[in-house]
Amino acid sequence: MANYPKDFRYSKDHEWVHPQTGGKARVGITEFAQRQLGDIVFVELPKVGDKFEANRPFGSVESVKAVSELYAPAAGTVSAINDGLNDEPELINTDAHYDGWIIELKLTKAAELDTLLSADEYEAYLAEEPA
Repeated sequence: MANYPKDFRYSKDHEWVHPQTGGKARVGITEFAQRQLGDIVFVELPKVGDKFEANRPFGSVESVKAVSELYAPAAGTVSAINDGLNDEPELINTDAHYDGWIIELKLTKAAELDTLLSADEYEAYLAEEPA
């Protein structure tokens, strides 16, 4: 099983949130999600300034297997995007939890992070999911 960072929060849709300073949080997909998708070939990114509610699509990831929507794990305004994914979408495959971050949100409801899973809860969730 992958080592899921303890200071991140996780959604059951397999996105992660890493709180940053200033009420911001980076968002990406989990190690589990990138393994399920396979080789990632394209990432559709939103624009800086776009606003999203929790659990609403904000982009997509295309792999050799499928196209999957990305869901905002918390409400916020996009304050940054990982431009590196335009030229190297495979960063998500090589480092899903750090270099492969997708967007940074200025959170509008930071308390929503408390509704997400801890690393231990996420790993338990994965153990319960059918293969």
